[in-house]
Amino acid sequence: DIQRSVALLKQACLDSGFFYVLDHGISQEFMDEVFAESKKFFELPNSEKMKLLRNEKNRGYTPMLDEILDPENQVNGDYKEGYYIGVEVPADDPQSNKPFYGPNQWPSEEVLPKWREVMEQYHREALRVARSVARIIALALNLDADFFDRPEMLGDSIATLRLLHYEGGQKTGQVSNPSKGVYGAGAHSDYGLITLLATDDVVGLQICKDRNAQPQVWEYVAPVKGGFIVNLGDMLERWSNSLFRSTLHRVVLDGQERYSIAFFVEPSHDCVVECLPTCKSETNPPK
Repeated sequence: DIQRSVALLKQACLDSGFFYVLDHGISQEFMDEVFAESKKFFELPNSEKMKLLRNEKNRGYTPMLDEILDPENQVNGDYKEGYYIGVEVPADDPQSNKPFYGPNQWPSEEVLPKWREVMEQYHREALRVARSVARIIALALNLDADFFDRPEMLGDSIATLRLLHYEGGQKTGQVSNPSKGVYGAGAHSDYGLITLLATDDVVGLQICKDRNAQPQVWEYVAPVKGGFIVNLGDMLERWSNSLFRSTLHRVVLDGQERYSIAFFVEPSHDCVVECLPTCKSETNPPK
């Protein structure tokens, strides 16, 4: 029932900017395979992983503590390692001169035979889901359903897949401790359009609905088997004239190992982001 979906999604976007998406058409078997392949990569020796260190196009491996998302409150970087896979554009294609476009880095087939094939398929499937979600978001903003389908938007989007691994306590003993500035991932809001997050069953994600509250109140978002946790980014908050919310979130760990897969979706480089026609009025001019 599309109208019910629109109403539910609109309420979530006004309230927290986070919602679950179920029945999205990616099979549980395939999701399990993607997680299994991700795990295989992170279990490789460090020397193998470092051969694929993140390049100037932001593709490849990011080591533990490489990122610091909340420098004001974190004493170290994030206790996670990651792997970026973006839109595959050959190096000799003029498009590859643009930010976020270019060739990906891939582990060798001798080391991980099916890895590239699985990740490329997941990139395609997740983008299909993101476009479906964007149609419901468009309707929730009183736009035409295909508003975000246009070539300059998600028809030719910038979509980045990010595999994530948070180490378990056996190796580092790193239990998150917000009072001491130790986090799996520091507090941040995503800066793009929408993010689709698939996780294993280890709890860790927290959101803060009111970033200006003192003290801030953080609540856990429970993982849902086979579902995506979807959140809105700063771009959509700005695009909707602050009608929809881009919410602070972080990862707080109890010492258990955790795997997740984030899929960041943005419009193309040719998209002009300005206040949506349905999100302004005489009493609510564009900010």
